[in-house]
Amino acid sequence: MPDTNPRSIVVTGGSRGIGRAVCLEFAGPDTRIFFNYASSEEAARQTESLVAEKGGTAVGIRVDVTSEAEVSAFIKKVVDDTGRMDVLVNNAGVTRDGLLVRMKESDWETVCDTNLKGAFFCLKAAARPMMKQRYGRIINITSMVGVTGNAGQANYCASKAGLIGLTRSAARELASRQITVNAVAPGFIDTDMTATLSEEAIGSIIDQIPMQRTGSPSEVAGVVAFLASERAAYITGQVLHVNGGMFTS
Repeated sequence: MPDTNPRSIVVTGGSRGIGRAVCLEFAGPDTRIFFNYASSEEAARQTESLVAEKGGTAVGIRVDVTSEAEVSAFIKKVVDDTGRMDVLVNNAGVTRDGLLVRMKESDWETVCDTNLKGAFFCLKAAARPMMKQRYGRIINITSMVGVTGNAGQANYCASKAGLIGLTRSAARELASRQITVNAVAPGFIDTDMTATLSEEAIGSIIDQIPMQRTGSPSEVAGVVAFLASERAAYITGQVLHVNGGMFTS
C-alpha cells in the first residue's frame, strides 16, 4: 500500500481526449502527474495548465512509446524525480483505418506498434520499480472493438485485443507483488478520434447504443481512477466496459 507521499501517476497520450481527462481526474495535491505526447506541444501545455487549475502538478514530455529506450528514460525520470512509480495508464493510441484486403503493411505496423508494443514497453518499464516497492496500479485503455471486432479496423482491433491478452498475462505475473493490472474498454466516446466521422455515421452508431448517446472522456477517466484506488485492490486481470450498453460480455 502506498505511503502518504504524493503518488506518481504516468499517463501515455495525455495531451488530449481520454488521456487528458485521466490527468484531470487524478489532479490534486496528493499526486504528481507525468504524461507523454507525440505531436502537439501546445495541447500538452494546455493539459498542464488545466491540471494546475485543479491544484495539481503535471509534466508533459515528448516521448515516442514505440521506442523502448525513450520509454525507459521516461519512467526513469519519473522515479528519479519522485522516488516512486504508483500508477501507469497506457492510453496512447492511433488509428489507420481501411479494409483488410487494401491495408498497407505500414498502417498495420503503425497501429500495432503504438497501441500494443508501446503499452508493452511502458508496462515493462513501470513494473520494475513497482515490484521493488511491492505496490502498483496499471490500467490499459483497450476498446470494445478489441472484443467485438469492427469492419475497416482490423489493425486497431487486433492491437486492442492483444492489449487485453497482455493485461491478463501481466496481472497473473505481478499479483504476488500487490500490483494490479486491469483494462478499460471504452465504446463510442466523444473524442478527436471520433470527431472525424460524419453526422450520419455518428447517428447510425448512436442508434445502436441503448443509452442513445456518446460517452464522455471523463466517464472513462472515472473508471480508471476507481481501478487505481484502494477500493479496487482485489480487482486484477479484468476488462471493464464503458459503452452505454452497446456491448455486454
